[in-house]
Amino acid sequence: MTVDPRAALDRLIAALEAHFNAVASRRGEDDPGVDDAYDVLADAFEAYDDALGTVYSEATPFYLAEEDDDEDEDDESEGEDAEESDDADDEYDDDVLVDELTTEDR
Repeated sequence: MTVDPRAALDRLIAALEAHFNAVASRRGEDDPGVDDAYDVLADAFEAYDDALGTVYSEATPFYLAEEDDDEDEDDESEGEDAEESDDADDEYDDDVLVDELTTEDR
């Protein structure tokens, strides 16, 4: 299968627009349309990032946070260990990463 970064970029842009439209027209806090658009956007981003890496040996400065479907079950069984793990995740605050990206890359 041939990887086309331009086609992947076009798909990513379309997914960004679809996600925006889903959020802007949200029908309640748990709108499945927003969840679906989020998933499509995540897939499009990964495809674009992979295409850049394959064809140009480059990457975007972004990453997708890993989702842990078993997080609730693990937290109940681990007790205090789960709280310590959550504290370690706080080191990578999204706001700080965005602020660093916007000020350093200008």
